[in-house]
Parts: sequence; C-alpha cells; structure tokens
Amino acid sequence: MTGILFDLDGVIYQSGNAIPGATEALKWVQKNNIPHLYVTNTTSKPRAAIVDLLAEFGITTDAQHILTPPVAASNWLSSQLENHKVSLYVGDATKADFSTLSICPDNEKDVDAVVIGHLGEQWTFQRLNAAFRQLNTNADTHLIALGLTRYWETPAGLELDVGPFVKALEYATGKEAIVCGKPSPSFFLAAAKQLQLKPEELFMIGDDIQGDISGAQQAGLKALQVRTGKFRETDLQQGITPDGIIDSIADLATWWTENIGTHN
Repeated sequence: MTGILFDLDGVIYQSGNAIPGATEALKWVQKNNIPHLYVTNTTSKPRAAIVDLLAEFGITTDAQHILTPPVAASNWLSSQLENHKVSLYVGDATKADFSTLSICPDNEKDVDAVVIGHLGEQWTFQRLNAAFRQLNTNADTHLIALGLTRYWETPAGLELDVGPFVKALEYATGKEAIVCGKPSPSFFLAAAKQLQLKPEELFMIGDDIQGDISGAQQAGLKALQVRTGKFRETDLQQGITPDGIIDSIADLATWWTENIGTHN
C-alpha cells in the first residue's frame, strides 16, 4: 500500500486558481482508492475554509483529510501544557483551531507558550517585540512554530513566510522552536500515523525543495517534486535529490502508473 501527501499552495492551486489538471488528478487518486492527506503549512485558513476552497475547484474532501500546523500544535499543547495558557500570533481565522486552550493577550507575561504563524503584513516591530518579551520573561515558556517555511509564491512575487520570524525569535531568546509543521519530521510522521501507513509507504508531493522534499525524505518518506508554485530550476542545485520530478500535478497519473502501478 502506497499513499500520498499533497501540499496545497503551489501544487493544487496557486494565486486563488487551481493548477491546470489538478482537479482531474485528485479525482484519479480518489477513483483508485489511493490513501491520501492534504498537508499544508497554511496557517491563515482553518480546515473548513480549505475544504470549501477545494470544493470550488471540484475537489471533494473533508477536514479529516487535511493536516495543518494549527491542528498539530493545538493537539501538542493540549497534551503537554498544564495550564494551557498560550499567546497566539496567527491570523484571526486560525484562532478557531485553538479553541480548547486558554488564549492570552500579547501583553500577558505569564504564558506557557507563544505560537507563531503567518501574519504577513500584520507583522510589526511592536508585535514581534511583544512575542520576544513574553518568551524572554519566563524560561519555561515554549516557542511554537507553525512551520518553518521560508517564503511562498504570491501574485506579486515571492513573500516571506513564518520561518524568518521564528528564526529571529530563536536568535533573540536563545530558545529552540518546537516546530508543528513542515519540515519537522514529527509533522510528516503524524500524517503517516493518521493514514496508518509507514513513512516509507508514503510519497510527499510538493513545490518546496526544502520544506516538502528534504523534510519528507528526512522523515523517511519518498518525495515527488513539481515544477509549479515556488519551484525554481536552481532548487535542484542544492544537493537535494527528489525521488521523482513532474512538470505539474497534472502528470501525476502517468508518473504513478509508470513508477508505482495502479494496483494499490
């Protein structure tokens, strides 16, 4: 049995539009009963919004087939923290995924964890400094990163993602972030556990040579690179060798049939 983990932005859709052939590729996966999950570092949308977005492209799925960093982080925080007091630096829509926790304001000093997600232009010096002060006040306060993606593709070009802000806080506080998202091995292993498959029985399909391809391989998965989204040909000069390369997700059925087979 071989399963698939799909990245979303840059693989299934880009700039609000489906990648040509993506809908047909996903229908082929479902028709052939290939176990799959959508694993994304997107922290600006709750899973319900992702389900609705995919539906606009003719792709039918449900929240249980989507694994996001907020879901992984909320599960970890609920199981590890005694008081469940956290401060969130995430988009408003994402806060719903942390509803089981006690959410504290940015000026609260006594918090168990500071959660850093993608805020885009909402990041200011004041907000970043507030997170720094919370982390620096208490040695036991955890720094939780909703992924370490460096940048992503937008209609205006490449844009900084959550990773650079997490790294700034790590440098300033001397704390190492607990990463609940790609490229953390624990995120890929959580996906494998959810599908009840071994890591070596999974292919990660992504556009990010570092976060998707290298991250998956380090967790024991195989990885298939697409030449869409943030991919640049120079990515293949970084010493990372994907287990396969396709021009886009539209080529998945052909590649899969030739390399894996249709009997799954």
